[in-house]
Amino acid sequence: MERVILHSDLNSFYASVEMLYQPKLRQIPMAVGGDEERRHGIILAKNEAAKKFQVATGEPLWQAKRKCPELTIMPPHFSKYLYFSNLVREIYLEYTDQVEPFGIDECWLDVTGSLGLYGSGIQIAEQIRQRVWNELGITVSIGVSNNKITSKLGSDYKKPDAITQITPENYKRIVYPLPASSLLYVGPATARKLQSRGIHTIGQLAQTDRKLLIQWFGKLGDLLFVFSNGLDRSPVARNDECAAVKSIGNSTTTCRDMKNDEDIRMVFTVLAESVAARVREHGLKGETLCIFVRDHTLHSFSCQQKLPRPSCLADTMVETAMALFQRHYSWPSPVRSIGLSISDFVYENTPVQLDLYHSHQTAAQREKLAKTVDSLRHRFGSGCVQRAIVLLDRELTHAAPEQEFALHFKR
Repeated sequence: MERVILHSDLNSFYASVEMLYQPKLRQIPMAVGGDEERRHGIILAKNEAAKKFQVATGEPLWQAKRKCPELTIMPPHFSKYLYFSNLVREIYLEYTDQVEPFGIDECWLDVTGSLGLYGSGIQIAEQIRQRVWNELGITVSIGVSNNKITSKLGSDYKKPDAITQITPENYKRIVYPLPASSLLYVGPATARKLQSRGIHTIGQLAQTDRKLLIQWFGKLGDLLFVFSNGLDRSPVARNDECAAVKSIGNSTTTCRDMKNDEDIRMVFTVLAESVAARVREHGLKGETLCIFVRDHTLHSFSCQQKLPRPSCLADTMVETAMALFQRHYSWPSPVRSIGLSISDFVYENTPVQLDLYHSHQTAAQREKLAKTVDSLRHRFGSGCVQRAIVLLDRELTHAAPEQEFALHFKR
């Protein structure tokens, strides 16, 4: 029996939630973004009125306001977004226990085993679409297909509040003309490499020799061939199979440019404190640390490194982040923004290989201390216990990631 996979994507999610609390925002161009005065000036989401002015997610606020001078910017309220995300997921779980989150506003659902109860994939998608609107007041776009990659293309195909079914019969007509960058895991760098080889659409990618793609991109090349030809067979994880959190990260654009390693270390410390606390809150430890850096000229890069052993400690994250930064950045320009995230999680009670130097005992003591600090901050506020380094420049370290920045839960 052919699988039926849905990909559900909440439309303009942050903006939609804000409009629930302030309905007057529906009538005017509005976007959710950062704080211009502190240079956290990125568009996170926008409503339909703002889209008419070509306001784009991820662009600087000054650029968006140049397109739309009357644009209203709302600060993000991530606790509200997480609350609505959980409510939507409860609806999904009424149709299947195979619900795999891909970000705070997206999920895959394998409804193959539910067809006898609720009807076809299209019928289930329509029920979910109506329920999300009627019960929560926000809209959702849903792709229906036989695999995860193609169903995601379907949810992106028509927005907002739409359902698109992609079948083997209409696959080439719908998918082949789409840009190669529409395909999952084809980021800007991969898209540029494909374009340099004359590959601009998914159809052109699908018709490229598989061995040639592997020669160009290694293992990624094989994935690109499989995905572009609609051959993905990866399963949708069950809701209780693994931790929903796939990575936890924070980033910030600082109020002034960072000019030396000491500035970078201060901000990484603030970010790592928030990330490590979230990791411990979920009872996890991470194995892979990734950093993101954007300089004053808006040139950016990211890189990652495996930790010697899974960790939930801010100290470990900071030292690894600094080593990565110093290895990959030689200060051609001041740095405007940085980010830090950790992934490849294991549960905190997972057994680890011990060593002859008893470093595991030291780590256990540090984890116990960190959890004590967590409880103090929870009770008396995040500022009750601080690291001395963040007091060296209060203007630079003023950011409070636990209140201001999103945690994206993705695979």
